[in-house]
Amino acid sequence: MNSCELQADLVVIGGGLGGIAAALAALRLGARVILAEELDWLGGQLTAQGVPPDEHPWIEHLSGSHSYAELRRGIRQYYRDCFPLTAQARLNLRLNPGQGNVSSLCHEPWVAVKVIDQMLAPHEAAGQLTVLREHRLQSVETDGDQVQAMHVLDLRENRLCVLQAPMFIDATETGDVLERAGVEHVFGAESQAQTQEPRALAEADPFDQQAVTWCLAADYLPGEDHTIERPRDYERLRTLQLDCWPGPQLSWTLSDFVTHAPRERPLFVGPTEAETLYDLWHARRIAWRQNFQPGSYASDITLANWPQMDYWERPLIGVGPQEQQAALQGARDISLAFFYWMQTEAPRHDGGWGYPGLRLRGDVLGTADGLAKQVYYREGRRIQAEFTVCEQHIGVQARAGFDAAEHFDDSVGIGAYRIDLHPSTRGRNTVDIDAYPFQIPLGALLPVRVRNLLPACKNIGSTRITNGAYREHATEWSIGEAAGFLAAFALQRQQPPRAVRASAELLADFQRLLRSQGVLLEWPRFGALTPTRRVGYQFDAGKAGR
Repeated sequence: MNSCELQADLVVIGGGLGGIAAALAALRLGARVILAEELDWLGGQLTAQGVPPDEHPWIEHLSGSHSYAELRRGIRQYYRDCFPLTAQARLNLRLNPGQGNVSSLCHEPWVAVKVIDQMLAPHEAAGQLTVLREHRLQSVETDGDQVQAMHVLDLRENRLCVLQAPMFIDATETGDVLERAGVEHVFGAESQAQTQEPRALAEADPFDQQAVTWCLAADYLPGEDHTIERPRDYERLRTLQLDCWPGPQLSWTLSDFVTHAPRERPLFVGPTEAETLYDLWHARRIAWRQNFQPGSYASDITLANWPQMDYWERPLIGVGPQEQQAALQGARDISLAFFYWMQTEAPRHDGGWGYPGLRLRGDVLGTADGLAKQVYYREGRRIQAEFTVCEQHIGVQARAGFDAAEHFDDSVGIGAYRIDLHPSTRGRNTVDIDAYPFQIPLGALLPVRVRNLLPACKNIGSTRITNGAYREHATEWSIGEAAGFLAAFALQRQQPPRAVRASAELLADFQRLLRSQGVLLEWPRFGALTPTRRVGYQFDAGKAGR
C-alpha cells in the first residue's frame, strides 16, 4: 500500500462542528493545520447527521462566539444569494428557511456544507490548511505522555497517510482518538458515588448509553405514491416497545420528555404548510415553501429526528466492530420502518390510514437512500479530565439556593441548553431537566495525563448527565474553538496546554486572547439568569414550559 507523510503545527481528527471551529481558531493565530474527516461532508451533526441546530433561546441576540455567529449569518446569506426567496423572506433579518420549531435557523444540511467550505477556503488557498476528506483514522503513535502521529486511511486512494504535529485534537463524533491513543476516558453512565450527581445511577454502567437516531429527510406530495420497499425486520419492529414507553415505538404515542406521561405527537395536526404547529412535521422542517417563489419547491421538506426513530437496542461505544455494525444497521432499520409505517399504516389526521405521498429526499442529505450520511450520535467517549463538569454545577434542581450555574475562573467559553438524555440502551426513559446557562471550564479540556492532545466536542470532561447539555451545536462549536485557540496559544508560548491553567499569568493572557477573538467567557448578568426549559420543541427563557 502506498503511503504519504504530512506535517503541520496541529492535526485535527474529525470534521464536525467542534473540529471546524478548532481548525478556524488555530488558523487565526497563524498555525498550520491538517483537518482529517472520514466523510466527504464537513459539519458533523449539522450536516452529515442532518440535525438542524439545537440552540439556546437567546441565540439571535447573544452568541457566545463571533465565529459561530458568522456561520449562522453565512447560511442566511447563502439563501439570499442563491435561492429564489420571496421579497418578504429576503428582507427578513432572521430568515428561518424551514420555519421549523426547534431553531430560528432550520435549513437544508447541504447549504451548511457550502458555507463551512467557504469559511475554510481562504486558508486552503493560502496553503495554511490541508483538508483531508474521506480519510479514516486507523491508529495513533504515542511515546509516553505524548502523541507522535496519527495514521489515517485515504478511502478513495486506499493509501495510508501519516500525520505528524506537536499538537493534536480529537474532534471525532465518539472520541475515537482517545481509545486509539490510550487516553484515560470513560463512556456510558457513571455512578452517584463517582459524581455525586442526583440523577446518576446507583452503579456505573458503561453500556448504558443514549439512543442514537439515523435521521432522514422527506417531503409530502398528496395524491402520489412513494411507498418504499417493506423494510427488513418490519414485523418485529412494528410492535417494538420499551418497557417504560406507553405504546409501540411505531405510533404517535410518546412518553412525555419531562413527566413520562403518555403524549400524542402525530405527523400532522393541521395544514402541512402552516407557519408553525405542534406536530412532528413542523418540529424540524428545513424548507418552508412559502419562503420561496411559487414553483420553487413542490412541497415543504422536513428533517425526521423523532423519538419513534430512536435506536436503543444495542450500545455503540465500547463494543467490537461486528456489534457496532449491527447497531448501526439496527438504527437504519428502525428509521426506515417508521417511515414505511407512516406511509402505510399510520392513522391520518384527516381520516384513513397512511401517507403514501411521503417521499424520501436524500438529495438534501447528499445520499441516494434518503437517510443521513451518518447516524446522529448523542454521546461518546469522554476524557478523564483535570476538572469534570457535573449536574451540581449547572442543573437547576441540583443547585438549590443558587440562581445561576457554577462560576469557573478558568472559563474559555459559554453555552446554554437543558440537560437532555434520550432513552438508553438499558431501557431507561428520558432525562429532561432545567439547566442554567453555563461556562466551559478549561479544566474540562485537559486530559489528566496526555500532554499534547485536546478534546473538541462531546469528549470533554463532562459526565453522562452534563453531556446532555454540552453536546448541542453552539456549545460544541465553542468547545472546539477553545481547543483550537488553546493548541495554538500553547505552541506560541512553548508550553503544554495544562500549563496555561496552572499559571495565573498564562491563564489571564489566554482569556484576554479569547475575548479579543470574539469569545464570551461569561453570561451577562441582568438579574437572575433564566434556565433553559422545554416548551414543546422550542426553548423559551422565562416560561414555565411544562
